[in-house]
Amino acid sequence: MTRVAKVTGRIARISLWLSGAGLVLMTAFITIQVFFRYLLNDSQSWTEPASVMLMGWFIFLGAAVGIREGYHLSFDVLLYVLPQRVKLAFYSVSDAVVVAFGGGMIWFGSQLAEKTAANKLPSLGISGAFDFLPLVAGGILIILFSLERLARRAAGMPTARFGEVDPQE
Repeated sequence: MTRVAKVTGRIARISLWLSGAGLVLMTAFITIQVFFRYLLNDSQSWTEPASVMLMGWFIFLGAAVGIREGYHLSFDVLLYVLPQRVKLAFYSVSDAVVVAFGGGMIWFGSQLAEKTAANKLPSLGISGAFDFLPLVAGGILIILFSLERLARRAAGMPTARFGEVDPQE
């Protein structure tokens, strides 16, 4: 399990770096657009669709890493008063639901990509399927990271760095 955690940790780190690079690149594209539009009076047609596509990548990759680290949205008021065993069961149910959600992302994202694959994005000259690939990639990572959380919990490994209370406490 330790080896799996190291591999998924590397995948998460790469995903986080790619997300950060996408955010910086998107900001650069928007800056280019503002410069060309307002200072040169010559708007660039590719910056907006490229920025939106990059935004999809950094949102879904970042969200997957957030799930791995336990930073995703949750409603945990009830968890403050429950015994540790019940908390861990609720965490497992939550992770199972997140696995199902990731599966839906893959399924529906793949369908959308397939239906738009023949369309060409005019300003970028690439297939419309590229708009939905972040949804599929994010779904794959969400499933991977949620299954890791379930496996760590089942193995009795501490998960405090993943946003949970250590079971030994």
